[in-house]
Amino acid sequence: MKKIYFALAFTFFNLLITNAQVVGTDIGDIAPEIDLPDTKGEKIALSSLRGSLVLVDFWASWCGPCIKEQPLLLKLHTTYPDKLSIYGVSMDTKKPLWLAAIAKGKLPWTNVSDLKYWTSPVVGDYMLQSVPLNFLVDKNGIIIAKNIHGAALEEMVKSQLN
Repeated sequence: MKKIYFALAFTFFNLLITNAQVVGTDIGDIAPEIDLPDTKGEKIALSSLRGSLVLVDFWASWCGPCIKEQPLLLKLHTTYPDKLSIYGVSMDTKKPLWLAAIAKGKLPWTNVSDLKYWTSPVVGDYMLQSVPLNFLVDKNGIIIAKNIHGAALEEMVKSQLN
């Protein structure tokens, strides 16, 4: 009988201290859903990319550091075409500028925007305060890194995929 009480108590306390996985923007959280229109106006959900490593990249055509990072993103996209997906979320408010930046940068990955910037629901969901901002999401939709750029991003992607 003591063993049963011990097992029940052990289970109860384990349940109390176990953190349930939540939707949020911290490492270990499930990435909040994004379902915005692409350049052709078709909605593409972030969750549709599950099964591969995904870089959720918040950027804008007017953001110098964002544009400066695009060659690295192109390199990663080319190096891991079947293992890494990039989901670019533009904070632009003018469609012609957004489309021109995509064309100029030759960005082949999924690019979405609702052209609302600060009033977009993703701003609150991802606690966006400035761009560039990114989240590396594993194949199950769990955030494994955030706001990681340059060589650190390259190394993190490489370590996850090799």
